Order: sequence, then C-alpha cells, then structure tokens
Amino acid sequence: MTSNSAIVVQRLSRSFGEIRALDELDLEVPAGTVFGLLGPNGAGKTTLVRVLATLLEPSSGHAAVLGHDVVAEPLAVRRRIGLAGQFAAVDAELTGRENLEMVGRLCRLRAADARARARELLERFELLEAADRRVAGYSGGMRRRLDLAAGLIGRPPVVLLDEPTTGLDPRSRQELWRIVEELRRDGTTVLLTTQYLDEADRLAQQIAVVEHGRIAALGTPAELKATIGGSVLSIRLAHATDVPGATALLAGLAAGEETRVDGADGEIRLAVANPAMSAEAIRRLDERRLQVASIELQQPSLDDVFLALTGRPAESKSTEHAAIEEAA
Repeated sequence: MTSNSAIVVQRLSRSFGEIRALDELDLEVPAGTVFGLLGPNGAGKTTLVRVLATLLEPSSGHAAVLGHDVVAEPLAVRRRIGLAGQFAAVDAELTGRENLEMVGRLCRLRAADARARARELLERFELLEAADRRVAGYSGGMRRRLDLAAGLIGRPPVVLLDEPTTGLDPRSRQELWRIVEELRRDGTTVLLTTQYLDEADRLAQQIAVVEHGRIAALGTPAELKATIGGSVLSIRLAHATDVPGATALLAGLAAGEETRVDGADGEIRLAVANPAMSAEAIRRLDERRLQVASIELQQPSLDDVFLALTGRPAESKSTEHAAIEEAA
C-alpha cells in the first residue's frame, strides 16, 4: 500500500456458489480522487463495493480502507466510509430532516450537533425547502440526494457510490455530479461505479474497467481512449433497415475492434486506423445505393473503449446481482 492510497485491494475473490463474482482482483484508489469503476452488469462492481462496505466477506484476498482491514477491523472501516447504493435507503415515513437527524444520532452526534449537521446538508443538497415534508412525497432525485446526504453525516473521508444516478432524469444526474465534484474538492475519496460512461468521463480522474471479476484496463479517461488508436467513424443511415447490410459491407474497414451498431437509430461506429477510410466507406455504401444521413470522424469515446474491452454492452440484469440478492 502506498502512502497516498485510500483503498487497497489485493487478490480479492468472492464466490456465490459456482459464480465467481470477484477473481483475484487488484486495485488501489488514490486518496482525494474520484475513481470510476466501469463494467457490464455481472462484472463484479457491486460485489466489490459490498466487500469494501463490510456487507460481504471476501472468499479470499485482502481489502483495506485507509489502512483498516475490512474483515479484521469492520467497525473502523464503517466509521470512515459513507455509502449510497443503487436504491435510496431512507425512511419514507419520516421527513427529510428527521432522516438526517436520526442518522446523526446513530453516528453518536449530540442532539444539537445532529440538528446542525442535518440543516447544513439539507442546504448543501438543495433540500431545505422540502426538509419538513415526508420523504414519501419526494421525487427520485430528491430521495437519492437525501440518501447521499445521510451517508455524509459523519464527514467520512471515503465515500462509496454504487451507480447513484441510475434511473434519474438528466437534471437530477447533473445535481449529483455537482455534489460528487464538491466532495473531491473537499478532499474526499470517492469510489464511483457507473454504467454511464459520460459520467465516468466527466467525474473520474482514474477509471478501471472490470470484466469477469478482474481489472481489464486501468488509466485516466484519456489513456483509455488512446488504447483504441486512430479515430472512430460514425455513420448514420437514412433507413434503419439498411443497418445489417451496411455493417457487413463496412466490416473490413474496422481496425480490429468490435463494430458498434445501434439498429434503432441507424448508426454504425467502427474504429479506423486511417481517416481516408471514411471516403472508402462512402464509396461502398454508394455502390449499394444505401442512403447516408450523416458521416463523422470522431475521437474515440469511453463507449468505444468499453465495447472493445468487454465485447458487450451493459445488461439490465446479471447473475452477480441475482446471487447477491439470494445471499442476502
């Protein structure tokens, strides 16, 4: 462990019966940064968060938060972390203020300190006007912000966010992004799992792509995009029904990476080593009389990196989540 590491994971494994959710995973998260954890559903992201939060014990290996082992010193770890999962864990029958004051008291704050801290967070998370309303009447975004506020009551130096913006509208996502950026500026270490690649690109200083319980790639957003090499050719066809034929026609132009296809939007994206390939693509499509709505040569995105590394998009349900739910 380096002196600048807030989280250290060494050869960490966790199995659920025959399912190996984590497979000797190694990871170090620098202190004071937002560290993005990307991967398709079932890759092991949620399992890792639950191990770090002391909610699951590893099958083997070692994990520590700020030098405290998650198995040998679970109470020390819990006192140093904040946690917000995929679903807001707040009491709908209490008001927003009552939820935060209750958590403050559970964190052993004096009553007056719990009230002061609750008000501070309600104001910071723009919930002060709704503070005395029952949470049952809050929107999804408001509940998610309240849940994150509850995780910050004790001013934890490390915050674990497991897909915190899943299902939120664009405005609510932007609000949570602002909060995460504020946490980093305050020196908090944030481990963020997400399937929104623009979110990782915007917030994270470092990103690890997880696949089959291991780290498939690690680096800054710019470093990961550079692994694709060359450029990405984005072609949108006038008729979505032409996509299968056009994809086969253009396959030979790709620079060895997986071709991304969006049949509904009529878009084909392929990595190309030479920008001149765009002219060749137009020639081939024109020969077959396939109408092109737009064509653009772009720099690689994290979406392109994600597909190239995992070979598959995110899925709505996974064996990992099913196994965790059954174990719980």
